Amino acid sequence: MQNDLDWSRAAKVADGFASQWGSAEPGGAIIGFDLSGIRFKRSGGVESLSTRAPFTSESVVRYASLTKHVFCAMVLQNSDVISLDDPLSMHLEELQSPLADLTVGHALDMSGGLPDVRECLSLLGLSVYTETKAEALLSYLCRMTRLNFKPGHEVSYSNTGYRLVEAALQRKGLFFDAFVQERLSQPLGISLNAPDVWNDPVSGLAPGYWKSDRGWQLSAAGLHLSASGSLTGSGEALVRWLQALLRGEAGFAGVLDRLSAQRPLADGRMSDYGLGLRWSRLGARRFVGHGGSHPGYKSYFLTDPDNGTGFAVVSNREDTNGFKIALEAMAALTGLPLPKPSNTLPEGLYVTESGPYWLEIKGSAATYIDAEDTLYEDVDGWVSSRSASSPMRLRKDGIALVGEVGHAQRRFLPVGQHEVPAALSGRWVLPEGAEFDIADGALSMGTGPVRHTMPLTALGNGRYLFTLIDGPWTKRVCLNMLGEDHLELVSNRARMVEYRRSI
Repeated sequence: MQNDLDWSRAAKVADGFASQWGSAEPGGAIIGFDLSGIRFKRSGGVESLSTRAPFTSESVVRYASLTKHVFCAMVLQNSDVISLDDPLSMHLEELQSPLADLTVGHALDMSGGLPDVRECLSLLGLSVYTETKAEALLSYLCRMTRLNFKPGHEVSYSNTGYRLVEAALQRKGLFFDAFVQERLSQPLGISLNAPDVWNDPVSGLAPGYWKSDRGWQLSAAGLHLSASGSLTGSGEALVRWLQALLRGEAGFAGVLDRLSAQRPLADGRMSDYGLGLRWSRLGARRFVGHGGSHPGYKSYFLTDPDNGTGFAVVSNREDTNGFKIALEAMAALTGLPLPKPSNTLPEGLYVTESGPYWLEIKGSAATYIDAEDTLYEDVDGWVSSRSASSPMRLRKDGIALVGEVGHAQRRFLPVGQHEVPAALSGRWVLPEGAEFDIADGALSMGTGPVRHTMPLTALGNGRYLFTLIDGPWTKRVCLNMLGEDHLELVSNRARMVEYRRSI
């Protein structure tokens, strides 16, 4: 136990962040707590641009991926029905290999290589606003015959495993929202809900917002939510649950240790991403937490199990960096040093000799297949993302950048000057019914008024980038040639959507 905790200093950090949420803008709340109760709460902005009601620690938001560890707690507490070592096919017999061969544990710890459904839909040309239902999405997954990578060989974030395991539990009569009500809400005296779809009414739910060139816009999403990110509640309700988890009360004794335990990779190394929780480091100490992101909502919590302390951040605006807020507050509380961002790597666009693996360096920001992380100083010339869910460790080697991304060895070379060949032109289709056209060095996708034409940037050796704008999201997609009439579209979380030339 650490006795010299400085709550006053931590509250001052929270004050600085909360003050940035203006009185006429969407806002958020930051809560510092220990096992005895809430030590401080700071908020700013409004929970609705229509009513102008102030955002408070009691405002209800979408927790998004903070849901994951709660669902994993449900899985652990039903080990007589489903085990982490069970292959998914034991519970979802219609899945095809290699998805069928994954274990439940691999599906939940981000090492399974499962393509993320939402990013797959983007690569089919479907908008974030397109409505999808659970049954149709499961059927789509059951038609898949390819993973992003070999299970256990990388760590890369995906929501799909949670969708699959939830479907498996539902077939056994076990429903996530019922678990939330019976095991969390009622015993702890809090209000939490896990709606199935975005448009399900939730009492008191604050609207989410994202900022466009025209100002703040209401958020929306059509994807069936699933237990990867369906939970809603207030900042104070989140804190009450985290206190129960830290204490091991209400039947959750030892659950935090099991959720946060490091998970083994195929080569015996241990991953800092557990079951819906990830470890972060300050100095020589480790802290456990997780973030959440839905269109218009951002959240994060970070806890210190040794001292029974933590910080929770909830907001109804797209631009909140909850991890930064929680980490800086924890550093202030404990007196531990913050990691130092590094801009030592040469800026530019890089790509591996073959395959769709591209990297862009801008200052201390590294974007790998369109997933951005901050790089921090490491030892002996190395830089690191210090992220359990998107681990990256790189250094300069001549003109190349070498190291590991997602625990996989990578060597990146600067992108030279290349042209988009005329031979790439034509119509490209896949059996799911999606198609796009390439002509004059640009890719066109969609129909009628939602058809978009996106210029291609050549990376060399059959790789091309294009930028897809979808509501609040801007995505860069890699087109990677697999043969003369065969290609794949690749994003960070979906690396297996294949198209063929129409004949």
